[in-house]
Amino acid sequence: MTRVLVVEDDPQLVRALVISLQARDYGVDAAPDGATALRLAAARQPDAVLLDLGLPDMDGVDIIKALRGWSRVPILVLSARQASDEKVAALDAGADDYITKPFSIDELLARLRAAVRRTDDTPRAPGAMLVKTTDFSIDLIAKKVVRDGQDVRLTPTEWHLLEILVTSPGRLITQKHLLQEIWGVSQRSKTNYLRVYMAQLRRKLETDPSHPRYLITEPGMGYRFEG
Repeated sequence: MTRVLVVEDDPQLVRALVISLQARDYGVDAAPDGATALRLAAARQPDAVLLDLGLPDMDGVDIIKALRGWSRVPILVLSARQASDEKVAALDAGADDYITKPFSIDELLARLRAAVRRTDDTPRAPGAMLVKTTDFSIDLIAKKVVRDGQDVRLTPTEWHLLEILVTSPGRLITQKHLLQEIWGVSQRSKTNYLRVYMAQLRRKLETDPSHPRYLITEPGMGYRFEG
């Protein structure tokens, strides 16, 4: 049974989440504050955490940082906070996804399944790091991309960007992280670099670059690869 820790101080929302999750055969623990959440996470070892940022005793970002000190459990943030700054702060602290309230239970469950599935995936063995999609394949060892039987020529920067995204499939990678990894900068004014290189990758890999299937933008936050 997949066990989920719900960290939320709104009793009505907790009840709705518990009912919905248990109806789909999830085991559920609930915590109304950060201290209880950290205690339950250590004791129950959940397979995923649904975390509200606005808790009575501590900020949700601090809980993420505390969990990331010893656990790689998927953390899905549930928050009414709309500001991109706060979303990015949660993601940079180690959250795996961010769902803005109000949300549909179907969307939440889909994202929860995806997060747990990524954790359950067996790590790729060295020498067998091949990512395949319907339209192209990526050999991470040979640093080679093939589309329609033809090699796709990528610049070193395009390759670096693609490599970061495909090695964390489904996970939202923030603009700050990408800028630091590729250019060593985190200034917001440099986000145009990302837009330019992402557009180039889409032209080379996507069937319809204006409606990408694989290289997805999360406005104001970052990018994700959907394989």
